[in-house]
Amino acid sequence: MSTQPLIGFTTYLVQARWGAWDAPAALVHATYPRYARRAGGLAVLLPPDDPAAAEAVLRRVDGLVLAGGEDLDPALYGHSAHPRTGRPVPERDRWELALLDAALRRGTPVLGICRGMQLMNIHAGGTLCQHLPDEVGHDGHNPRPGTFSDHLVKPVPDTRTGGLLPEAVQVATHHHQSVDRLGEGLIPTAYAEDGTVEALEYAGDRFAVGVQWHPEARDDVRLMEGLVRAASGG
Repeated sequence: MSTQPLIGFTTYLVQARWGAWDAPAALVHATYPRYARRAGGLAVLLPPDDPAAAEAVLRRVDGLVLAGGEDLDPALYGHSAHPRTGRPVPERDRWELALLDAALRRGTPVLGICRGMQLMNIHAGGTLCQHLPDEVGHDGHNPRPGTFSDHLVKPVPDTRTGGLLPEAVQVATHHHQSVDRLGEGLIPTAYAEDGTVEALEYAGDRFAVGVQWHPEARDDVRLMEGLVRAASGG
């Protein structure tokens, strides 16, 4: 294996404008591939595709990042849409669920970020709170849409997340949904001060970690370094 593992990042599939063009585009914020490079990995983008291709794609990457993005379709966990839930993007939902399923079967290291953590929970049979302010009584997890804010997160000791982040940390936040019922086989591994689950992982030796915040938006690369090490066989 290369000394720099290849890390696949999922992407949006949206209408976008650049130069003279206004067309469908597969994109992700540039902080994501930079995040991989800063931690010693190589980045490749994995735009929504035929879910049947997920297994072949996972044979070609060493690690998988499920990036942030749009709200997941509540029908995936048997709920009706809340008035504040965004329009679903079924192509992306199906693709990322297939990638995650293949990664877990193959033992490919996974890091879920924001939407990616929520997708991990849904894949495991869990549910989401569709509008977090309804539950916690404040908008501190997303006070200014389109801008990252910061709040304190406390990792749980004796977990993979807690091993990578052994102390309470200020993290970049931008989400209005959160884990409700935890999926089977998952354990919560970090909390916000209001009790919101901020990280989860599968028990055992596999590297399959989800965080509700956006580590790629700040200077702390410890989570990505953990993924890179796992993707390198370490």
